[in-house]
Amino acid sequence: EVQLVESGGGLVQAGGSLRLSCAASGFTFNDYAIGWFRRAPGKEREGVSCISLSDASTYYAGAVKGRFTISADRAQNTVYLQMNSLKLENPAVYVCAAESLLDAPTITTMCAYGTFGSWGQGTQVIVSS
Repeated sequence: EVQLVESGGGLVQAGGSLRLSCAASGFTFNDYAIGWFRRAPGKEREGVSCISLSDASTYYAGAVKGRFTISADRAQNTVYLQMNSLKLENPAVYVCAAESLLDAPTITTMCAYGTFGSWGQGTQVIVSS
């Protein structure tokens, strides 16, 4: 079965960087899309960045464009989210998700609407002053 394990979260000062990892197993890596979503108390789940492992097309939420980079290490079956220039914000859990690309909508649509079938447990990110 699909398993997604996030790591790399923690406490970082505003302006700093973190690199989140999503280790994936249980599916054919190149046939899936992987997304990073952010959950914060009192807020709707937000699609941060998503990548198609088939053609490497990506999507970034407007708030993170130019600061975050999503990438995939196919040999390690791992997707990363490099987060630079982190802004002060309430603590949030970053969750990775996976969905088959068969008959899938665009990466933009998938990320915007969270149309992913498998979800990890998340890793907490705290940005401090």
